[in-house]
Amino acid sequence: MPCFTNLGDLIRRERDLDKVALIDLGGEEAPREFSYRQLDAMAHGVACALVKRGLERGERVGILSANRAEFLAAYNGILRAGLVAVPVNFRFPAATIAFILRDAGAKLVFCDSARRKDVPAGTPVITFGADGAEGFDSFLDPGPFDSVRPAPDEPAMFLYTSGSTGTPKGVVLSHQSHIWVVETRLSGQDLSRHRYLIAAPLYHMNALALAQLACAAHATIVLQPQFSATAYVEAIGRYRITWLTAVPPMIAMMLRERELMARTDLSTVEFVRMGSAPVTQGLMQALHAALPGAAVTNAYGTTEAGPVVFGPHPDGLPQPELSVGYPHPAVELRLVDGESPDQGVLEMKCPAVMLGYHNRPDVPSPITADGFYVTGDVFRRDQNGFHYFIGRTDDMFVSGGENIYPTDVERMLERHPDIAEAAIVPIDDEIKGQKPVAFVVPAPGRSLDEAEVKRFALANAPAYAHPRFVWVVDKLPLASTNKIDRAALKQMAGDYVRKVQ
Repeated sequence: MPCFTNLGDLIRRERDLDKVALIDLGGEEAPREFSYRQLDAMAHGVACALVKRGLERGERVGILSANRAEFLAAYNGILRAGLVAVPVNFRFPAATIAFILRDAGAKLVFCDSARRKDVPAGTPVITFGADGAEGFDSFLDPGPFDSVRPAPDEPAMFLYTSGSTGTPKGVVLSHQSHIWVVETRLSGQDLSRHRYLIAAPLYHMNALALAQLACAAHATIVLQPQFSATAYVEAIGRYRITWLTAVPPMIAMMLRERELMARTDLSTVEFVRMGSAPVTQGLMQALHAALPGAAVTNAYGTTEAGPVVFGPHPDGLPQPELSVGYPHPAVELRLVDGESPDQGVLEMKCPAVMLGYHNRPDVPSPITADGFYVTGDVFRRDQNGFHYFIGRTDDMFVSGGENIYPTDVERMLERHPDIAEAAIVPIDDEIKGQKPVAFVVPAPGRSLDEAEVKRFALANAPAYAHPRFVWVVDKLPLASTNKIDRAALKQMAGDYVRKVQ
């Protein structure tokens, strides 16, 4: 078992460096193959160039790009140089992207050409695939580089949580936290024979943590720039993929490509790991039917405390399909504030727990005095110790793997001059799991229509947060506490949708 010290330096140089590390299906000319030797050299070239530019240890560097080889090379190089990587969700509006880069204090941004316009003016930029002085290839400074040995609790990356009002939170994660994740997931296994298909965005923990695991395992990554159901299925067959990781809606969309799946050899798939959103019984059954030879895991993790939470039962009991598993032996878990000892809010303690939120003294710490992270997620535990996700303690819901906070979307909508009040609630959706809908009250003397509300939302928030249905009402129902009665709104929304379907 190797002993890693820098999270950006997980390549096993005692192994075959000419092995294919990455097959990149993005970029300007796809596919492109990169060996471990090439990927290592690119990361070193980034690190050396950043240091020569005068960036100092601990300073932040942004990455704003779709998935591609240079994304991983830049990320690894930033960390090797002792700097802090800030991958940014490029689906955010430009104003939110600017807020994140400003909040993080980014000294430089790596981006692809499609996202170049979203980098704030005056910020130094290196563009993947571009020519000239701003191009990535010109930026690289080839040669040897000794990776920085991080101090205990030295930050490696900021991962910003979803937000649509310009106030996402930067989760500060150390080198040691995610080296622990990698080493715990490896746990002495030889995973080098696997081919991992990654289509979820690398600015998300789901994809980034898997890329780190695959690199440390000396396996091969097949990287899609963004998810496309047809391209996903085709990649499985063409590249003989053995391991899939995805949010459930990606799998649901894949399963809809029935004709393509029927004529594609999917027999190489051995493992499917789904996470970041609830899984339905119907999706599980359909996936087992489509990939009968694959072991399917319904997983759970958080940005703030990592993906190592649950695992197999110590007595070898089979994991119920809708369970997220049995508590991992390296993680302390407890359920608190519940109706019974076997149901409550999950709190967890492990070496992957974040250092805190960057620059947010206004946000109460979700870390307890004894070091447990309060997830805000409610779980149930069965008689065998298996855990099941029930829901959030607040009104947050997940749509297609993206967290949606109703209050954030409501505040965004209420910036519209014709909207006096807005309320967002989720409705069930076969593909997304849940999707947002809106009830809006017009400002006095103003009028509204559904199309205008949707247009405003799409212009001011990520596309996944825009309401799929909008109903204009005279007033919002209130509960006995004089707060908006969200349960009543959910019932109304369900009734309205059933009428139009």
